[in-house]
Amino acid sequence: MYHAESLKEKIRLFIKILLPIMITQVSLSAMNLVDTMMSGRVGTEDLAGVAIGASLWSPVFTGMNGVMLAITPIIAQFMGANERHKIHHTVTQAIFLAAMLGVMIILIGAIALGPVLNLMDLEENVQYIAFHYLVGLSIGIIPLFLSNVIRNFFDGQGYTRITMIITVLAVPFNVLLNYSLIFGKFGMPELGGIGAGYATGITFWIILIVSIIMTFKIHAVKEYKLFIQWVKPSIKAWKEQLSIGIPIGLSIFFEASIFSVVTLLVGIMFSTTVIAANQVVISFTSLLFMVPLSISMAITIVVGYSIGGKQLQSAKQYSFIGVLSAIGFLALGSVILLLFREPIAYLYTSDPAVVLVAGQLFLIAIMYQLSDAAQASLQGVLRGYKDVKVPFYIAFVSYWIIGIPSGYLLAAFTELGPAGFWVGITLGLTGAAIGFFVRLRVIYRQEKVSLA
Repeated sequence: MYHAESLKEKIRLFIKILLPIMITQVSLSAMNLVDTMMSGRVGTEDLAGVAIGASLWSPVFTGMNGVMLAITPIIAQFMGANERHKIHHTVTQAIFLAAMLGVMIILIGAIALGPVLNLMDLEENVQYIAFHYLVGLSIGIIPLFLSNVIRNFFDGQGYTRITMIITVLAVPFNVLLNYSLIFGKFGMPELGGIGAGYATGITFWIILIVSIIMTFKIHAVKEYKLFIQWVKPSIKAWKEQLSIGIPIGLSIFFEASIFSVVTLLVGIMFSTTVIAANQVVISFTSLLFMVPLSISMAITIVVGYSIGGKQLQSAKQYSFIGVLSAIGFLALGSVILLLFREPIAYLYTSDPAVVLVAGQLFLIAIMYQLSDAAQASLQGVLRGYKDVKVPFYIAFVSYWIIGIPSGYLLAAFTELGPAGFWVGITLGLTGAAIGFFVRLRVIYRQEKVSLA
């Protein structure tokens, strides 16, 4: 990575960093897509069970991954300030932290999963599938967290192609494992939707093993001697990482959880058909969101690198490039949803009733696309500045004080029904986008004064 001078060079560098991240995120999302699509081919109950399981797991995964994401701006700023010697210690401490968080999540899940599902009053078979889907997935939690640390280590230095190669190689394994375990092929047991959980858990192990191998094989990162030279665990280092990572993780958790809470409330308030249709909409819009999310991650790297090198004007230019790109993509995505909503739904299920409801929900989901793009990319900019605490409060108010309550009220007490939740999501995301924009203006002025 380098400090680009002209706007053209900045765009070229940004795209060079962005494209591998985008392919990586789409590949990761494709794994969830395969889970959902293949489970839907087994039956509506399997689709609903996987939907509930994925909705419980998604905010936990994204929140914990957000905690690990702290090392990306830290490493980017080290690189920009030419302090590469600090990277080994930071990453090794993050590996210790990730392992502990993984164990903690497994223990909490073992205690809380059964009671949480019981509270939802699901159909017996749907609850059984959701429970065992998550049991299968849990075998890959610790390797997932560890591999995310390695990924952020690569990405923070601008080596985003390494992560892309690892993830793209893992996708065919995930598809094969899903096919084998869901439908009982190649001598494997026929587990239905439950098999998707085990397939994903095994895939996380594959990703970790390949990631570790890459740290030994890639010349650009061999010098750090990860997994060769160890340092003592440092509570001070963990506190430093958590001071950045916890606000990032909670912000991401609040955003991801609004979709999960919507799925859970739909599961309580509406039929299995509506649960399945809602999952179709969340699954496909989440796939589209991988692009602005990738843009957000790329912005964090280039802005962090610029701030580390005290290049404030460059950071501002990268911010404009990223935010406008994210909004432009989801504007195009909204057109695709409008024109092809029912054919998209048929990719997930052959049930006409599910397709009909999904098509209606897609129309409502179009409303929040631009707000989602704006808030995600603006958060990426703020993380590049390592400004995470105020955005955390903005996220909490927008998603949980505005989004969820308004969505519930509209779904429960108006004729909108399940579509009311999506209107609430739109309000929450729009509030977040406005809040992050105002905060960015404040941070930029503060940085300008400090560098004057």
